[in-house]
Amino acid sequence: MLKLAIIGAGIMGERLARAARDQASDQIEVVGLWDLAVAASERLAEALPGLPVAPSVEAAMASADCVYIASPPASHLGYAEAALAAGKSVFCEKPLAVDLQAARAFVATHATARAGVNFPFASSFAVERLVSWMPAIGEVQSLTIDVAFQNWPRPWQQDAASWLDRPIQGGFTREVVSHFLFLTRRLIGPLSLVESLAQFPDDGRSEFDIRCKLMAGHVAVNLTGNVGNTPKDDHNTWTLRGTNGAIRLRDWSIAELQEADGRWHPDPDALPNERMRPLVLRRQLEQVVAMTQGLPHRLATLQEALDVQEIVEAILQSGS
Repeated sequence: MLKLAIIGAGIMGERLARAARDQASDQIEVVGLWDLAVAASERLAEALPGLPVAPSVEAAMASADCVYIASPPASHLGYAEAALAAGKSVFCEKPLAVDLQAARAFVATHATARAGVNFPFASSFAVERLVSWMPAIGEVQSLTIDVAFQNWPRPWQQDAASWLDRPIQGGFTREVVSHFLFLTRRLIGPLSLVESLAQFPDDGRSEFDIRCKLMAGHVAVNLTGNVGNTPKDDHNTWTLRGTNGAIRLRDWSIAELQEADGRWHPDPDALPNERMRPLVLRRQLEQVVAMTQGLPHRLATLQEALDVQEIVEAILQSGS
């Protein structure tokens, strides 16, 4: 059994705690939960009876093999450094940091550390299906990424709006677009930003629109994201076109193949994200176990996370 400490009792901390309890209890034991906000820890402990709340971050880490860091981004590197110094493995939420120089230094120092970043597409069933379809579409010609939100933060994120809707740590480019950039980097090729424009409101809130052109290896990528132009809380597509057809990922978990009739046909085994997420998190936790044991794993590496962060921060800087 891998002993896991969870730092951060917000939405992501709760999701992983539930996955550990409900999906991976045969492999994972949560031995400590800590959040700077005591009320957040108490709320999660009440929702998940038996979850051990630690009196300090040091106490949470003490008996753990691995530390999952799900606190706001500005605190990630401090907790990661402490965990690695204590001989623990690290599973961290993205982004690695809000300071690119600090992130670069951290990755350079810990290049061989037992550390991974939580990009769930690394364990996605839908992504596996897309990979199996890729040979059928022929030579890849282009990629289009579209993300849209009715509001930002999304309704279930309102408790974290104090940082999620601020340009220093938040915004949908860091929180959502980063997942699709990771997917692109891993499946298509190294990323480079050609041009971009990010638009911000005047009141110090996070971005509400981005328009970007990138390259992934030799493949041209068009990326758009906006708030307020969709009736859905959260809508996204990742569409890859080749000489013989196209495939796409829709709304996080639906793999679709475009047939000769032009219509999109979903994978018959696809499930909506709400039902698929716990299954994917179990697979992520299986990879956390492997990473902690020093075995090969599929988790996003520190370098992959840094490469994504470089692009994300460059996009956001285009609006300053």
